[in-house]
Amino acid sequence: QVPQSPAQRRLRELILLSRQLQQVHPNVLAKVLKRETLYQNEEIVVINKPYGLPVHGGPGVKNCIADVLPILAKMLENMRAEPLHLCHRLDKETTGLMVLARSKEAAERIRLLFKTRQVEKIYWAISLGEPDPTEGIVEIPIVEKEVQSHQSHFKMTLAPNYRLSPEDGKVVKIRKNRNAESAVTRYRRLASSAGCSLLELQPITGGKHQIRVHLAYGLGCPILGDHKYSHWSKLAPQKLPAITLKRLKLEQSKARHLPLHLHGHRPPLPPG
Repeated sequence: QVPQSPAQRRLRELILLSRQLQQVHPNVLAKVLKRETLYQNEEIVVINKPYGLPVHGGPGVKNCIADVLPILAKMLENMRAEPLHLCHRLDKETTGLMVLARSKEAAERIRLLFKTRQVEKIYWAISLGEPDPTEGIVEIPIVEKEVQSHQSHFKMTLAPNYRLSPEDGKVVKIRKNRNAESAVTRYRRLASSAGCSLLELQPITGGKHQIRVHLAYGLGCPILGDHKYSHWSKLAPQKLPAITLKRLKLEQSKARHLPLHLHGHRPPLPPG
């Protein structure tokens, strides 16, 4: 049955595309990535990563970007190039810019730039709700923990250095979690509508799922379609406000298919 609304049709297209990319021959996937090439020179290639395509392999993963880099390199360089090299990663559900290097030497230099935070990464996301304040910096360490529930699973979560004392409301320093990573995210609301906000995000550090955790647990504004971080104690479809469901022309029972609205974008927009 073909959905009637444009939003539902687009949602169906994304789901089908994600499934197809997991099943196609590696040569076909390499051709898809070649079409998504946005920039290239003698040292780097920049591609637009499709939704639902993992960067690395793993259990249940048939196709991933890493596996088809040798094929993509030959397509770009007419059979003369050595395999392309990954310089960083994006989550499977995240779309947007990925930098690939043409040589090991270039890859090492670019990885060092990412590691020493000399590369500005700017994302756009649609969040549920509106952050308060509408612009600022979240600086809360994060750590991975196992969630004990009917379906035990692992999630990143906040590991703050301070808390409010329940007795008198004073700020109390907490013993630092030795496994916690420093995590800093700059954010700015660009627009809001139908119970959602368009945010510009700059991760100053590069922790696992950092943006998703800071928005969901730090600001109380999970990313639209982020079913993993919309609840803490369970894995369940994101609960959407009535106004958002109406705008999307979507029933709550179908919300589980809603994709993660997080996109690797471009350099920062000027203030104002």
